[in-house]
Amino acid sequence: MKPLPSFPKCYKTESKPHKFCPGCGHPIVLKMLGQVIDELRIAERTVFLIDIGCSLLAWDFFDLPTSQTHHGRTIPVAMGFKKAEPEKIVIAYMGDGGAYAIGLQQTITSCLRNDPITTIVVNNTLYAMTGGQMAPTTVENEITATSPSGKKESEFSTLEGPELLSSIASKSAYLARGTTDKPLVLKQYLKKALEAQMNKQFSFVETLSACPLNWKTEANETIIRIQELEKEFKLGEIKR
Repeated sequence: MKPLPSFPKCYKTESKPHKFCPGCGHPIVLKMLGQVIDELRIAERTVFLIDIGCSLLAWDFFDLPTSQTHHGRTIPVAMGFKKAEPEKIVIAYMGDGGAYAIGLQQTITSCLRNDPITTIVVNNTLYAMTGGQMAPTTVENEITATSPSGKKESEFSTLEGPELLSSIASKSAYLARGTTDKPLVLKQYLKKALEAQMNKQFSFVETLSACPLNWKTEANETIIRIQELEKEFKLGEIKR
């Protein structure tokens, strides 16, 4: 029997600790993404774009062409790569600040155009790298660095990204929300998102993620907090 052909892997060969804080959800998201890239055998043609914020710590996670962008401009940079080389698989990876605050215009516009890229948003309900301030995804009564008494409903509503995009997305676009609490389900969403891009459609996956450092939670409290967020943000495929 002939041996199966080998394919380039997206993971770096050297072993070293990742740069994320203990308990952070980013490594879980990235591990699931890496497994999908390898299973689809697309490492040779994948381009990985990352935003400012905690997501920038993914810059040396994969053995892929990787570029860090200006804050909130990851999606237009990703689309520039896609325009230049349409056969590439282009991934825009960012936090909720980059996607829903400074980058919201780009997120909405890309969805409206049905850009054939894949956007992954890690939602931990606050601005993690800059000190835990309130973000568009902060939920009611949540304590942050800028809402020490808890966020009040009158301050602003909690932004729900996939639901917002579902009202303007193409019928063939793929939108979903997963959670690091259910990584194998998240992995399936990421796979479908990349497959949608390969079918020349816009795809978008938000994942709920833990931030124990800014949440100020121990391990068991962190798990409870994620489960509470899963009640606030609807999980599943929003549009497929």
